[in-house]
Amino acid sequence: MIIGIGTDIVEVKRIDKSIQKSHFIEKVYSKHEINYCEKKKNSAESYAARFAAKEAFLKALGKGWREGLAFNEIEILNDNFGKPSLNILGKSSIICSKMKIKFIHVSMSHTKNLATATVILEG
Repeated sequence: MIIGIGTDIVEVKRIDKSIQKSHFIEKVYSKHEINYCEKKKNSAESYAARFAAKEAFLKALGKGWREGLAFNEIEILNDNFGKPSLNILGKSSIICSKMKIKFIHVSMSHTKNLATATVILEG
């Protein structure tokens, strides 16, 4: 059963400006995400896609920023083939348990200018 669906689109330029600011990266991204993105030729595109996925996840939950959710508790990891998955930590993980979310599906894409993501929560 689908519990929630969320989608988001962001401008890569906006995220590129934000990652230049002090502490933005540490507040939004995990160490694994930072390591992954910094290895990319155009890291801003990868950061933007992850930002969109985090926003899409929050929209799918339907809670916004309530209950103390934090961006860096929503971690996007990639398997050996590049397929993304969400690793949910902290308070976000507790909320997922309470909502009986069993599977989280994520799809991300980006171009030079835009990044988008869709998240489906399944129970």
